[in-house]
Amino acid sequence: MPAEDLRRLAAYKFLAAYDSNQAGQLASLTGDDHHGVERRELGDPSKLIDTTLGYLLGAEQTIVVPGADHAAQDKPTAEDQAAAHLQDKLRAWADKELLALRIQQAERCAVRCGDGVYTLAWEPSKARALLRTYDPGFYFPEWDEGEQDSAEYPSRVHFAWELPADPVRGLKARVRRITYELGPIGAATAPGRTDDGRAVREQVVGADGDPVLVVGDTLDPVTGTVTRIYPWAPGKPSSTTCYLTDAEWLLEDLGRAHDVFSLPADKASYRVRSDGQVLDRLDLMHDFIPVVHIPNTIPDVGEHWGKSTLATVLQLLDELAATDTDSASASSTTGTPIVALAGARLPIDRSTGQPLPVRVEAGTVWQLSDSGRMDTLDTSAQLAELRQRVDHLLDRLAANTRLTAAGLGSLDPAKLPNGYSLQVALGPLDSLVGALRLARNHKYQLLLRMVQRLHQAGQEWPAGESLPARLMFGAHTPTDRTTVLNDAVQGYEAGVFSLETVVRMLQEAGYPIEDIADEIERIQKRAFDQAARLADATGDNKAVREYLGLPEADPTPTVPLVDPAKVPQPGPPTSPPDAKPLPPTPLQPPGKTGILGEAGPGPR
Repeated sequence: MPAEDLRRLAAYKFLAAYDSNQAGQLASLTGDDHHGVERRELGDPSKLIDTTLGYLLGAEQTIVVPGADHAAQDKPTAEDQAAAHLQDKLRAWADKELLALRIQQAERCAVRCGDGVYTLAWEPSKARALLRTYDPGFYFPEWDEGEQDSAEYPSRVHFAWELPADPVRGLKARVRRITYELGPIGAATAPGRTDDGRAVREQVVGADGDPVLVVGDTLDPVTGTVTRIYPWAPGKPSSTTCYLTDAEWLLEDLGRAHDVFSLPADKASYRVRSDGQVLDRLDLMHDFIPVVHIPNTIPDVGEHWGKSTLATVLQLLDELAATDTDSASASSTTGTPIVALAGARLPIDRSTGQPLPVRVEAGTVWQLSDSGRMDTLDTSAQLAELRQRVDHLLDRLAANTRLTAAGLGSLDPAKLPNGYSLQVALGPLDSLVGALRLARNHKYQLLLRMVQRLHQAGQEWPAGESLPARLMFGAHTPTDRTTVLNDAVQGYEAGVFSLETVVRMLQEAGYPIEDIADEIERIQKRAFDQAARLADATGDNKAVREYLGLPEADPTPTVPLVDPAKVPQPGPPTSPPDAKPLPPTPLQPPGKTGILGEAGPGPR
């Protein structure tokens, strides 16, 4: 293993010993401190790690896709609807993969050691991307020749660790290494076997003996380059893919010339996946390495690794442990003091004639002569001084870690007359949390982008360009929820805050709002005053029903209008102005009947 990686692993081991209260035992084993076993370690490093982790992550972590909140508006755009669908899918994936638990695992390791690692892998049987965390001591990135910078992504990443021997199962000590590497797209391969029975991948050839390409790949006859169009980059051919190798080596087959980066391929025993695929440069069908490294701090120029929260205060932790050790010794002499007797008649051992050892016990009585006396050694003053030194070291520890005494919970509330004083006292903590989150923001954006692309490569999610998604951390300090509520209401009523902004402010303040879009929809369904103002301003009942989330109204039947001049007026009936009188009807002679006239048959 290279020397720089050996130093890094030694630092991880050293920091883990502090976290588990075993720094003294480690120093004793290495010969640096022969009295390390007696060292008192009371959990201060672990408290610093857990406190920093709690402020870093906040109360909760939420996946947010910009534009998803606008999907609850009256007429959302296609981009807003796509953002809302993606946000729902990512949150469902996070629930299945226990994202909150994985974040706790990786981030605690990052705060303690300075680095954390996530890996993603597509699982065909579950039809989703699997999220895993690794100890940074197993992580070995490899860069090509050129400048190494924290912004550059490594072209090859190894995960390697030793597997102990298992005599019961007949297994020897081995080394396992998982490798992700970017390379040019090649011909199709399939599982095969060597002459000695080892599982490998073999190139697929056609009937004419030429290599066969994967379906969808294109060969440039001029340059010989194979290109592929990925679902997240339509119309942009790529000549790069990611290969996965997972193999084991026997320790007895490795010599001094081999390190984690140069293990011999002819001695490798490749593992086989559950679907029968041999993991020997398996083409993963995507052009990125599904590994995300999380630094605890912003790396220095040209550096890739972060810095542990404990790194700057290790000497203070040693001083605190030494003071606790001295305090424990002083408390033993204070509780059971050294007693000096003069002129006392001590009991005699009859067999030897010598005075018996004297022990200070409750109810013990000594007979003193006239000039006898008894004196005790009082060490309570030294114990009080040691306790004051412990308080001084704790205050120094809070200041140097920027967690502050208020953040560690050791500040007397009586020293804070108002909320503004508390805000000033928490100022260093705010800057610390801001720097830690800044180092992680783009890392989690990259992680969520990889999740999208793995699901697109698995043909579970629709193709298209990847939408930006972020992981939002909760508030890290207590929030005056009443003040936030008043500011939100006043800003909304004054028209300077939108409803989306107000709901987001309340969610960040700790109010139980799970989904901003759903909350806005519920609010608008009950906003009758705003609906009435909308109706007065537009006169459009359809817009009002859409605002309230109501279905469209039934069509209103059309009633034909009548000319007012033709409507009959009240009073005695009158003839129209243009009416003409009928001609007179001749009368029949008397006595004649049965004549059909205009009035019908009958006597006339």
